[in-house]
This record gives sequence, structure tokens and C-alpha cells, in this order.
Amino acid sequence: MVTRMNGRALAATVAATTLLTACGGGDEDSGGDAGAGGTTYNQAWLVDFSGPYADVYNELQAAREATNEWWNETVGSEIGVQLAGEPYDHRYDAAQVASLWPGILSELEPIMAMGVGGPDVAALQQRLPQDQVPLLMNTAGYGYAWSADQWVFNPRATYAHEATGFVDWFKEDRGLDRPVRVAMISSEAAPAYVDIVDGMEAFAEDFPDMAEVVAVEFADVQPAALNSQVSRIVDAEADVIIIQTNTTQAVVTKQALESLGVEIPIMLSSHNSLQATGAAAGGIEELEGDYESYGFVVPAAQEGTAYDFYQMLVEDYGLEAEWTVPTVQGIAHQLYANRTVEHAVEMVGAENLTGQAMYDALLDVELTAEDLFEFLPPLDWTEEAPFPTSGLTTSIGTIEDGEYARAELDHEIPELEKW
Repeated sequence: MVTRMNGRALAATVAATTLLTACGGGDEDSGGDAGAGGTTYNQAWLVDFSGPYADVYNELQAAREATNEWWNETVGSEIGVQLAGEPYDHRYDAAQVASLWPGILSELEPIMAMGVGGPDVAALQQRLPQDQVPLLMNTAGYGYAWSADQWVFNPRATYAHEATGFVDWFKEDRGLDRPVRVAMISSEAAPAYVDIVDGMEAFAEDFPDMAEVVAVEFADVQPAALNSQVSRIVDAEADVIIIQTNTTQAVVTKQALESLGVEIPIMLSSHNSLQATGAAAGGIEELEGDYESYGFVVPAAQEGTAYDFYQMLVEDYGLEAEWTVPTVQGIAHQLYANRTVEHAVEMVGAENLTGQAMYDALLDVELTAEDLFEFLPPLDWTEEAPFPTSGLTTSIGTIEDGEYARAELDHEIPELEKW
């Protein structure tokens, strides 16, 4: 864990802190004189303000920036480091990522890049070792990127892992003495979407007593209707429909179920969460009995360590974002990144941070839930995979009596083989 100052000690100090004047970017050596704050280093915030996830990225980026500001004032100022950042909108497009990246390297000389999703990985995975800039993600991982010696780091396992963790919980919760009959609605528009299906099918093959994939329907990312696909799913007698693509597919699936007069629960992910899909569907009550599954805290209860930290950012650092999944995702992202910076400082000193130093720190650091204010479970990366391979958990949200609720926190994910 980070030993310099743990999460509880920091939580005790934040109420007494004052806002720090923002520092400028680094010099040609990626380190500039930030006065009393210390040496300034740059991070590249990759964002999607104008693509398919534009509806979530205003809150997510606001959360990252507020968390970074808090860290600069309360932690960075004490260890001699300040972190500056610049957002780069790539519209969730791999070609745009590849186009922006050379300029990012020359303009910022970042010690880390803060990623968005699959396009970042597709565009940068092969060149990051040469560029020596680690890519830190807020998303779950991808089976096609599951290989050793990566410069891509995910705080969560793959989307398929998070879905299988849900299926394991669902079987227990429903008391089923047979496999869960799983249907999936996805798209062939992106490798990440296909990978989710591949992972679930591999899980069902390895754990036949736990899951049976009875239907897979590939559809447009922005479908006008899914009645035919959902009708086939109903005929297959599915227990649950997994949709980890976007809010549109989720909303149109719910419309199809309603038109058929059938109730089958759906399971969503973080980027098409119950809150986001509920807003698009006309109200969260429209998703009664549905679920979401992802590897960080569910922002349902307005209490606890994570919520208190969020509320502090609102009150003391001007965070303008609701207590939502994107906000939680952004806070969690910046927290684990900046905690790793702390560990890098312990390893090489405040004046010697580089992308290589960050990479080495990511493979050496052991972050506890306390370090991360319980936004994430403990994190411990190895060279084996771009995500922690032990202690994997997922948290599950639901809509119960018209209210957003936590069904389960930190449910253990079954161990999966690479597919």
C-alpha cells in the first residue's frame, strides 16, 4: 500500500485545506518549478466530449479534475509534486487517437495518459513501450488485450469478468439449481463488443453448471427497433439479457420487451448504467428489477467513505457533478493514478518522475481500498495482464421499488482462463 499517508489520515485533513492556485505545465524535461508546490508533471486526459459517450464525459472529466486539484493541494504539495493536465477529445475514435498522440507527446511530454476506452488501447497499445508513457484506464479490460508486459493498465478486469461475476451472483440470488440461461445483445461495430460475447461464451463452456448462453443477437449500435431479436431471446427462455454496449441498445431492448408483454431482467455496465439508461428511458423506475455490474462502488447510498469524499470535492473544490456512475468512475480513475504517483516518488524521488518511473511504480504498488476511499477494491498489478489478476470483484446495482439501490458490493468474480 502507499505508506506515506493513508486514506484515513488524508480524509481527516481535507476539511481543513484551502484551494491551491493552479500551476503551469512542465518544462522540456517534463518537470517545472512549481514554487512551494514542487515540481510539475503533465498528464494527458483523453476524453470523449463529442462521440458516443459524450453524455457521460462531462461529469467524468469534472470528477478527474477536482480529484487532481484536491491531490495537488493536500498530497502533492507535501511530497514536492504537482500534476497538471490537458484534455484531448478523440470522439471515441481510434484513428483520432492515433492522430492526436504525436502532438500529445511533443506538447506535454506526459508521465501518464488517462484513457477512455477501446479506441485508446487499439491505437496505442503497440507503441506505448517505445514511447514509455503508461496508459491508465478507468474502464474494464478486453480479452484481446489480455497479454503480458503491457503499458496499458486497467483497475478492473474485463467486461466479460464483470458479467460473469454478475451471473454467479444472480444464480445465488435466485437460488437456481441449474445454469443461468444468458442472452446477450451486442454489436460487431467494435472489437470490444465482440470480445464481451467471446468471454461469456468461454465462461459458459468452462463453467457449464453456472451459465448457458442461449442467445446472442448482434445489432446496430444505434438500433431503431429490436423486436425480432428480443422475440428470439424470449423463445430461448433466457433468464437475463446482458447488454454492455450503450444506452440506446438497452432502451430499445426494454421497449421491445414491453411491446411483447414479457419481463426479463437486463444487466448493464458502467458506461450504460442504470442511471444513464433510466434517464434515456424516461425515468429510472422504467428499469425496475434490472441490474448493472462493474468493478467499483455503486453510487446508490448517499453515505459511507466514498460518498463523503465526493461530497468534500463538491463543497471544497467546486465539483459540479451529481453522485453518478460517471462521477464515481472519474474520481476512482484519478485516485488510483495519483496514488501511483505517490509510490513513484517513494521509488525515485520527486524530481525524477518519468513514464518509465510510473510504469515501474504501477507494477510495484499495492493499493488498499482505504487508499482509494473505497471507490475501488484493492489493486495490485503484475506483468501477467493489464489488470489485477487476483482478488477480482464486481459490484451490482439494481432498481428496487422505483429506487436505485445496491444489490451487492464486491462480489467475487470466478477465475477465468484467457479466451
